[in-house]
Amino acid sequence: MRQIVLDTETTGLDPKQGHRIVEIGCVEMLNRRLTGNTFHVYINPQRIVEQEAMAVHGITNEFLADKPVFSAIAKEFIDFVKGAQLVIHNAPFDVGFMDSEFAKMISLAGQKTADICTVLDTLDMARQLHPGQKNNLDALCKRYGIDNSHREKHGALLDAEILADVYLMMTGGQTDLNLSGKANKEGGAQVETIRRLPTDRKPLKIVAATADEMGQHELRLDLVMKKGGSCLWRQ
Repeated sequence: MRQIVLDTETTGLDPKQGHRIVEIGCVEMLNRRLTGNTFHVYINPQRIVEQEAMAVHGITNEFLADKPVFSAIAKEFIDFVKGAQLVIHNAPFDVGFMDSEFAKMISLAGQKTADICTVLDTLDMARQLHPGQKNNLDALCKRYGIDNSHREKHGALLDAEILADVYLMMTGGQTDLNLSGKANKEGGAQVETIRRLPTDRKPLKIVAATADEMGQHELRLDLVMKKGGSCLWRQ
């Protein structure tokens, strides 16, 4: 399984109001292992970054002035994520912005993120695992013991790297058992095989309780019953 953990930073909150992507960060995982392969780019949004957004990610208009526009990096980006499962925290936000960027490109002919890859929303997953609790990235890092002290501001690549750790911790308990006894090399979950005992092994020695031990056992059960307890052994 190839998964791409993705995050974006934007000029504002709503692509319908003309806001655009200014940064994309992606880290690649194969079969739940980080490969070290990343995609990271800053983008000239061809509009002003709002002060509220700048306060979140710290990316200034001056910094973006000489960066490529989205259409210049679109093919490389699509090639990187194509066919993978995108792992995104609050996926509708990032997917909405990506779909908006794709819609501006005549060459993509109305193509959307869902046409390129599948999407897994870790916010939905976290809400199912921890209902009624805070499930933003900072809260999840604290819950799973992940150090994010170096995250002074939001950054797409840094947040993608942190989310990869969070996702692996959230799904770390999922283990496939291979009943055939052969290790399964496919799939995203860690695989364990069942160790089978040899058929020619010696039979186990059966040790029976002595009469005295059985008598002591019955006395203990009598004591439990006198105290109003329930004895499973006498049901």
